[in-house]
Amino acid sequence: MKTVGIVGMPGSGVSTVFTALTAVEGSASQRTHQAVVPVPDERLGVLGRLHSSKKIVHGQLRFVEAGGLVRRGARGTGALSAELLGVLRECDALLEVVRAFDGAEPADPVSERSDLELELVLADLASITAKLERDAKAARSGEAEAKRLLPILERAKEALDQGTPLGAVGFDPEERGLLATITPLTLKPAVVLANVGEAGAAGDLPEGAIAVAGALEAEVAGMAPDEARELLESYGLAERGIDRVIRSVYETLDLITFLTAGDTESRAWEVHAGATAPEAAGVIHSDFQRGFIRAEVVAYEDLVAAGGWPQAKSKGLIRQEGKSYVVREGDVVEFRFAV
Repeated sequence: MKTVGIVGMPGSGVSTVFTALTAVEGSASQRTHQAVVPVPDERLGVLGRLHSSKKIVHGQLRFVEAGGLVRRGARGTGALSAELLGVLRECDALLEVVRAFDGAEPADPVSERSDLELELVLADLASITAKLERDAKAARSGEAEAKRLLPILERAKEALDQGTPLGAVGFDPEERGLLATITPLTLKPAVVLANVGEAGAAGDLPEGAIAVAGALEAEVAGMAPDEARELLESYGLAERGIDRVIRSVYETLDLITFLTAGDTESRAWEVHAGATAPEAAGVIHSDFQRGFIRAEVVAYEDLVAAGGWPQAKSKGLIRQEGKSYVVREGDVVEFRFAV
């Protein structure tokens, strides 16, 4: 399960967004809140009905909200506490919240995103500078790993000095992997959420931002499904914006979903894009990967059109795939293994 840290400037509505995502009350205190939420996937309900599944199991994401994460002050002061930095550094991705509703001051989502990004850059600059100083000494003493990392750290520091997030620097996969061990914040995948009012966005939104009416969706989070749907429809919304955010986080983390279906349960499993069939089997259980024989695979759409697994099998739609098969989004799979 992946963990997503919610971060934003004061007044952006971080706690409200956390409540909207998780139906758990957020807080403006220093205490960290976290909750696990299901990844929306309508396919599971369909599979469950087709196979009379006793249980439906969604993929999951953990969201972490820490009050007081960033304080407003002179731009460039660097305001992330060591404790709260630690919370974010342990996360797999960031959800960056910017205020796009007018309050005591007019909203300026683009500038707020810029200010937030600067705070993250400054936090990384401090940690990279400290690491660079330590590794420079170690490299002079002949330590091989320090010598290997030193030029990467120097390049990272140069970019951060110029205000450039590390994700925008053209590090190759090996360099990114080495830097990731230091857990820089600006190297993490990020999704931008524009917290808008019920009447819509105030001000221009940052490029790629997802507009969500945080206060409305926090209210919806505590409602019964039918009541929530009725309220959303009254605002002309076909689905919760929070569901779009969750799916976007999934995509940003480069995750795909494969499915299993049967009378016991229909379930979604997360795996990194490009994973082979044995690697996907290992997500279910290490024994499945160790003793992998083959994967029996059918596309979700073909399975539904056939009317279920037995019907798809009788129509010859089930493919036999070996160890080199790369799992695709929406594959419905049964693994054969022997230990």
